[in-house]
Amino acid sequence: MGGTFHGATVITLDAKGRVALPTRHRDALAKDGGEVVLTAHPDGCVLMYPRDAWEPVRAQVEKFPSFNPQTSAWKRLLLGFEEHLSPDASGRILVSPALRRHAKLERELTMYGLGHYFELWDSSVWGAKLEQALSSGGGVPPGMENFSL
Repeated sequence: MGGTFHGATVITLDAKGRVALPTRHRDALAKDGGEVVLTAHPDGCVLMYPRDAWEPVRAQVEKFPSFNPQTSAWKRLLLGFEEHLSPDASGRILVSPALRRHAKLERELTMYGLGHYFELWDSSVWGAKLEQALSSGGGVPPGMENFSL
């Protein structure tokens, strides 16, 4: 799949706040200096990028206007929570207490591959969010009107 992340993986947050990067993604996530970038997402999850995939996103976020309250909030979330982490010898990274609090991360987490990055959700939080989205019956989201499986 040439550098894209896909699939869902259940992982465990240990008592110290560490997660082991899944073996199948470890090399791709921690390439180019071994750093993984974590940050907060407004929807209540943690974003996980390889450093090289994060840099273009960071450059865009830095250009957000500072005097608009909504863009300032996004900028604070995306850049304010940004952490560069190097996995230990066992392939684990420490998720900061601030990010764990933001995403309500407890013990069982699910990583969802979304192309060039992952979303990291507390499994129960994501389950409730998904159930709510699927039961809302709101029709097809904007931009997907012509999508077909």
